[in-house]
Amino acid sequence: MTNEIEQLSCQELVELVTSYLEGSLSEDGRLELEHHLATCDGCRQYIQQMRATIAVTGETRTLDLTPEAEDALIAAFRAWKSG
Repeated sequence: MTNEIEQLSCQELVELVTSYLEGSLSEDGRLELEHHLATCDGCRQYIQQMRATIAVTGETRTLDLTPEAEDALIAAFRAWKSG
């Protein structure tokens, strides 16, 4: 590890957020990301939103959705993915 922590851009943080939240970043990568979080309100909010989303989706089961809601979510995802 170097003595100086490289500053990540917000875009780089977004690309690394899954690995960070899963605990699979290298120590250097984690330190760089946490250094960025210490200086960027927007990215701190983004991480909080991602953690909240994970918590909520971890509590939601397929059985909790009506068939109509499930169909609407699948259609929305397909529309988003196709551009």
